[in-house]
Amino acid sequence: MTDAVTRLQKLDTCAVSDALDKLGLPPAVTGIGRLSTDRRIAGKVLTVKLDKAEGQPPSRRHLCTAAIEAASEGDVIVVEQRTGLDAASWGGTLSLGSKLNGVAGVIVEGPARDIDESRELDFPVFARSLTAHTARGRILEVATNEPVLVGDVTVHAGDYVIADGTGVAFVAAADIERVLEAAEFVVAKEKAMAEALRSGKPMSEVMGANYENMLKKG
Repeated sequence: MTDAVTRLQKLDTCAVSDALDKLGLPPAVTGIGRLSTDRRIAGKVLTVKLDKAEGQPPSRRHLCTAAIEAASEGDVIVVEQRTGLDAASWGGTLSLGSKLNGVAGVIVEGPARDIDESRELDFPVFARSLTAHTARGRILEVATNEPVLVGDVTVHAGDYVIADGTGVAFVAAADIERVLEAAEFVVAKEKAMAEALRSGKPMSEVMGANYENMLKKG
């Protein structure tokens, strides 16, 4: 596990989102829910892009299996399924294979299914929606580790991601060091604010200048 991932795992999406805002980078993604565990996940990204099966040559591989087999310990798989079809792009057998291969979790821009099974496996699934409908005959994989779109954010293989109960935040590999630095600063400021509140300082005083200047160093 890289030092960047270790540092990212100690943060949350809100701190990373604030850092992205401060640096003028693409924002965190909202509307993707944590469905099968209560855990936060963070790691490097592998990507899968899905499309409508109609008009496409038949695939020799089941969707997402190439990414699972290529994953390193702690990686996060990110799937784009924006076809508009009600068809699951992730399911229980994929969760089992991923868990056995050390994948940290999956983030789906689109529907997932077999959530009860993923919950029993204690495998983290984050998805835009739920469905019982199979992918068979509806969607198939068209690319692995090519750019995908999640919310309004373009995500590349090798980028970083953190996801928790609030949302999902992606960080381009080239920006990870400065985002981590900014997010760690936010966390330190918030910790100081919490300590000030516990020591008896008025809420208005703590949440005034401190909060408004959260993203300003010094």
